[in-house]
Amino acid sequence: MRTYQTPIRLIVLLMLFSGIKAQAQLDGLLKKAKDKGGEIIEKKGGAKKTGYHAKDTGNFITGDSLIFSEDFSGTKNGAQSKFKGTVNVETVQGNSGKWLALQDKTTYKFSKAIIYPRQFTVEFDVLATGEKIKDISPMSFGFATDNSAGEYTSNAGAYVEFHYYDGDQVNFGNSSPKKFINTAFDLSNYLNRPLHVVLAVDGQRMAVYLDGQKLQEGIFFNPSVAKNFYFTAPWTYENGAKVLISNIKIYGSRK
Repeated sequence: MRTYQTPIRLIVLLMLFSGIKAQAQLDGLLKKAKDKGGEIIEKKGGAKKTGYHAKDTGNFITGDSLIFSEDFSGTKNGAQSKFKGTVNVETVQGNSGKWLALQDKTTYKFSKAIIYPRQFTVEFDVLATGEKIKDISPMSFGFATDNSAGEYTSNAGAYVEFHYYDGDQVNFGNSSPKKFINTAFDLSNYLNRPLHVVLAVDGQRMAVYLDGQKLQEGIFFNPSVAKNFYFTAPWTYENGAKVLISNIKIYGSRK
């Protein structure tokens, strides 16, 4: 029996070594997969296609063609603009550029409807000004199914709603498909300073980024539904508070 102990031990050691090496190779593959975990990749014919949202940290691809841009630099107060009706454009102390001041009880839509590609992003800055965040009623923005701006419509279609007077509440929703999500986000921290917003749309899906943080992502649209972007101003302001918008850019992807 002793004559077989050394070969048996050698076989056991070789098996253990092989197992350790295989585990190390597996760990390496898992690490590589983890590094790419935030990237949406589709392989067709050996090519790599990256989705709009590269990572949850706010990195996203804006597309390869500019569809719409408006910073109100060439717009005079009370004049026609790229939005329906007349607009109130202002400068704000401590902030560069010109800003569209949202008139209470007013809905803003583009003067010309935009035909969006499957993948596109809408970016803009929101500036809430005032002494207290609670002086501002909720405002919303999103995509309605029509481009009519004749009456005040709040939370139409796929929408994002800032509940300013609650200080830290942001709502997301749509009536079709039926969806309502309530999320906490500190809006009071952005009183008197711009908050950058990005809506990244891919077909039926939409992701919402606030100041680089992805706050929500999911199915917000029915297939083939019309998309008409809008802003809806707060119903009321108090103590001279305002909400203003600027630096609007819409990029599409031809892929």
